Amino acid sequence: MRIGAIVTRIIQQMKRDKRTLALLFFAPLLVLSLMYFIFNSNEAKITLVVSDAPAPLIEKLKNADFLIVVDDHFTKKQLQDKEYDGWLAIEPNSSKLTLLNDDPSQSKALTMQLAQILQPSQAVMGSLKTDYVYGDEDTAIFDIFSPMLIGFFVFFFVFLITGIALLKERTSGTLERLLATPIKRSEIVAGYMVGYGLFAFLQTIIIVLFGIYVLDIVHVGSIWLVLLINMVVALVSLSLGALLSSFAASEFQMMQFIPLIIVPQVFFSGIFPLDSMAEWLQNIGRIMPLYYAADALNGVMYKGYAFPDIILNLSILACFAIVFITLNIISLKKYRSL
Repeated sequence: MRIGAIVTRIIQQMKRDKRTLALLFFAPLLVLSLMYFIFNSNEAKITLVVSDAPAPLIEKLKNADFLIVVDDHFTKKQLQDKEYDGWLAIEPNSSKLTLLNDDPSQSKALTMQLAQILQPSQAVMGSLKTDYVYGDEDTAIFDIFSPMLIGFFVFFFVFLITGIALLKERTSGTLERLLATPIKRSEIVAGYMVGYGLFAFLQTIIIVLFGIYVLDIVHVGSIWLVLLINMVVALVSLSLGALLSSFAASEFQMMQFIPLIIVPQVFFSGIFPLDSMAEWLQNIGRIMPLYYAADALNGVMYKGYAFPDIILNLSILACFAIVFITLNIISLKKYRSL
């Protein structure tokens, strides 16, 4: 009977907690569905530009399931701008293969397939030299992921720590006491953003410097740009954590946002190839902050982008932060109307 009473109390408690029930049944289905669609996406075709190649060779390449672009006046700058996978320039004595190498696994697959196709023609075309736009032949797939991981850890830990800290401010009554004073809602939000932001930015600096100088994560571009991107990421995460903390009644409920807010963003941060996803999946990724953070970090740390190359991503991240901060101010209306 006593065990039955405990079971009954737990069932009644769970029935009253609609958020926990929704998380228990809905969140696993959401994550599982995303994984299903992502892993079942069609593999993107390799796009190869061919210059000065004989017609029989072009036909062979097409039969090998390459997406062929014939252009006898192509340049390396065009390869970089259009983000094609490779460029094969046929010359009498020494042909040249230039790989974009933004995905090392795809570059290796392209090289191996070309070696098999060109092998019978080597005597005619001479040796095949290989050049790289990004990285080199020793570039590993982790070199592509590592910049994105830095952004993810900054986003995740700032979100988690800030959200729980602000939740304690509210549950302890500190926020209510502040709202009982003449201070404006915008001033409260600004104070919290600056106060917790100092610690968030310090945490960000430590993560970035540790990743680059201790773990030796690849970084071709400016370290200052890497820090700038992650500072903006921390601001977005800080404002989002503060916003969602207003909808949680306990630390447990704050943790419930992780599978709904954090986990889906991992799928769209570039760890999985976005080009091979369905268009509607790519559109979902474009409404997530980590999509733009990962793109900017990968651009600076792996591709050596400069500030003008990432200004769009930074602007979009800043817009996310402004929206979340504005919603924070509005959410305080339920505690006090000015």
